[in-house]
Amino acid sequence: MSMIRTCAARALLFNRASSFKPIVTLPAALNKIQSASIQTSSIRNDIDSAAKYIGAGAATVGVAGAGAGIGTVFGSLVIGYARNPGLKQQLFSYAILGFALSEAMGLFCLMMAFMLLFAF
Repeated sequence: MSMIRTCAARALLFNRASSFKPIVTLPAALNKIQSASIQTSSIRNDIDSAAKYIGAGAATVGVAGAGAGIGTVFGSLVIGYARNPGLKQQLFSYAILGFALSEAMGLFCLMMAFMLLFAF
């Protein structure tokens, strides 16, 4: 197989009429090949960066969900106070736990968005 490649390369690079003087030098041929690969890689980089931005935007949707969850937790806390003021301390501890869990989910979504943007 290498013999066929060698013969084909010689047939392309040398002119028989001028006693084996090269038509195109090897570095010039390689530069043409390298310039073609650069064009395809820039398009691929554009597609990859667009996919990163779309993925990061989709990951930040969870932050809005965390905000809605926190609002629901404290809205329920106010309703619980109004119905039974005697359970104030226990309801507040449950509200803080719900707030922490909702906020943690929002931070995880934000962390995933930053990982998509800056780590990959």
